[in-house]
Amino acid sequence: MARSRLAAVAALACGLVALIVGVDLAFSDFPDGLVQPLLLVVAAAAAWWGLLRRGARRALGLGLGGLAVAAVLVVAVVDDRLSAALVGLAAMVLGVAASRRAFAKRGDLPAAQAPARPVLLMNPKSGGGKAERFSLDDEARARGIEAVVMNRDDDLNELVSAAVERGADGLAMAGGDGSQAIVAARAAELGLPYACIPAGTRNHLALDLGVDRNDVVGALDAFVDGGEIVVDLAEVNGRVFVNNVSLGVYAEAVQQEAYRDAKVRTLVDTVPDALGPEAHAEALSWTDAETGEPATSPAMLVSNGRYRLGHAVGSGTRPTLQAGLLGVAVFATERNHRPHLPWREWGTPKFEVQADGPVYAGIDGEAAQLEPPLRFRSVPGVLRVRVAKQHPGASPSADMPKNMGAGAGALVRIALGR
Repeated sequence: MARSRLAAVAALACGLVALIVGVDLAFSDFPDGLVQPLLLVVAAAAAWWGLLRRGARRALGLGLGGLAVAAVLVVAVVDDRLSAALVGLAAMVLGVAASRRAFAKRGDLPAAQAPARPVLLMNPKSGGGKAERFSLDDEARARGIEAVVMNRDDDLNELVSAAVERGADGLAMAGGDGSQAIVAARAAELGLPYACIPAGTRNHLALDLGVDRNDVVGALDAFVDGGEIVVDLAEVNGRVFVNNVSLGVYAEAVQQEAYRDAKVRTLVDTVPDALGPEAHAEALSWTDAETGEPATSPAMLVSNGRYRLGHAVGSGTRPTLQAGLLGVAVFATERNHRPHLPWREWGTPKFEVQADGPVYAGIDGEAAQLEPPLRFRSVPGVLRVRVAKQHPGASPSADMPKNMGAGAGALVRIALGR
């Protein structure tokens, strides 16, 4: 509690400094002080325009964006405001970090009996070889957990079935989120406890389950003295996913062979095809729940649980995986545009997407092709997850307020010990 109060005080102090600096930069030399914010808006607009296009027009847009950013720095140096701007930026960064710490929550992890014959399945290549680097097989055996190392041609489902035939009464997976989905689905099907070992590259599932992604070895303690939570899974056309299914930009990118070696470049090169002026937005359609009318979008994300989007703190995480809801986020078009955000987002227990033909998808980061209609549904309360008692056991955004105003009020209450 003391650390949370200290973090809240630090966040409020940093926010106040950033506000004072921002007001001073904007209005001390009004209206000249507004030049830099306007240049930043121009930079963002030009860069986005360029990303949606190819060839010379892309170079033009990105070039204009870069020139606008350079102009911001030039104006700051000429007006002798660079130091103040850096102070304001540093205060914002530190304030976000302190806010994240102030709102950090430890989940309720009811004690659970340790499985007698748990099995850990390991992908030795995942996450740049984390399993080998941390000697997870030896660490698992030291805890009474059987370690099964996957070979390139192994079928993960078959390895799970073989482990269960040998008497496995707990299943853990050390690998990427695509592999986590397979093992989690089998654990839910069999009613066995499951542990997520963060040995992948990004470990999104581990983060939202409250597993410390920096403590790969300690995550094995989930099957020693860990507590248990029960969470949701989700399905698309009968296939289980633990994080999300992307349709559009990312889905197009993961289909390409170059993606594994050059993720960012491949993703950027795919943007014009999905979101550019010549993209076919009508390819993905659904019925708008608010109006009952058909709607279309060139890109969307359907997730197992709703993501926190558009926030400085906790954005891109899911506050809970226990609400029995899918999260649906669609890129804004003229027909579904909301003026304050470039996307729409809502929660629903099921969702259906129509298309004229097979749809490329990224399912938990893995390339797939789905036949329409795409039928999504939440499967509530089916996965028994074990989490090591020294880990948070809750998403980093579990207790975060919904907006900045509520966040400021909450920080004040935490700082006051309330």
